[in-house]
Amino acid sequence: MKSKILMIYTGGTIGMFKNSSGSLEPFDFKHLMNYLPELKQFDVQIDSIAFAPVDSATITPDLWIKLVETIEKKYIKYDGFIILHGTDTMAFSASALSFMIENLQKPVIFTGSQLPIGQLRTDGKENLITSIEIAASKENNKAIVPEVCIFFQNKLFRGNRSRKYNAEYFDAFESPNYPLLAEAGISIKYNKYAINKFEQNKIPRFHKKLDKNVFVIKLFPGIPYEYIETVVNIQNLKGIVLETYGAGNAPTDKKFLDILRVATEEKGIIIINVSQCNAGSVKMGLYEASSYFEKIGIVCGKDITTEAALVKMMYLFSLDLSHKEIKKYLSENIAGEMS
Repeated sequence: MKSKILMIYTGGTIGMFKNSSGSLEPFDFKHLMNYLPELKQFDVQIDSIAFAPVDSATITPDLWIKLVETIEKKYIKYDGFIILHGTDTMAFSASALSFMIENLQKPVIFTGSQLPIGQLRTDGKENLITSIEIAASKENNKAIVPEVCIFFQNKLFRGNRSRKYNAEYFDAFESPNYPLLAEAGISIKYNKYAINKFEQNKIPRFHKKLDKNVFVIKLFPGIPYEYIETVVNIQNLKGIVLETYGAGNAPTDKKFLDILRVATEEKGIIIINVSQCNAGSVKMGLYEASSYFEKIGIVCGKDITTEAALVKMMYLFSLDLSHKEIKKYLSENIAGEMS
């Protein structure tokens, strides 16, 4: 039987065209076939849904919830899902859905472009066409890639291992701490050892709540500790993603450490230590600068990305879990997000 793919358009550069003044604005998504007649050659049924287009820089968790609700409603009918999305926050969105859809057994592939699909040199056509081919691909009547992914410039990445690193060239994304799931050349080569294996006896669960009471602090030399103290005192704050240096290092100044101790021990704020480096892992206690973190209960983020750490916190805080359970799951791999 023909594979059935649902394409969900949220906005982004891929769906833009230049108006008479030269500015980019969204086109009517119903006219996509005018720009992509190649889609008619697929032996795949392709349906589409268009959300009111938004710039990815303005996306909030409300959009992630709407995407999950849409996929849940259409899950049985379709074999795979393509989400057209702006590149700026794509890694956040892909990471979020990897947690919000539990026991996923079908491909959910985010893609987009650096140039609008109507432009002559657009990368959007190839990104979309190959994403559809991957989403429709099966082996023994099962999806080859049953997880949330990002496809860009001939590479398929695990969504919650990805980050945007290039605003200038077509290869906008990277996944330095996890291998590619597939690479598209003359043929598509799948790295099956790296692809998630789902449990057939489990049914998908769709989580539609997120707790936004989280914050990211990026350390830098000379950061005023008053700034950190202000964050710690934010009303209803539950979690902080602390971006540290190298393998998880931070200042050893007593005032700085006291602020963090008050946050964790007196206010009950959960802090996860992630590295500012694109590649590598946090190893708390390896140096004196991070050994104190262990004493006050800061969670070691290992090789998780900031994007994945942030949305993982939003997800865990929305569940009916104890403080101890949240810290436990935050330190463990639950959706392929850390080694």
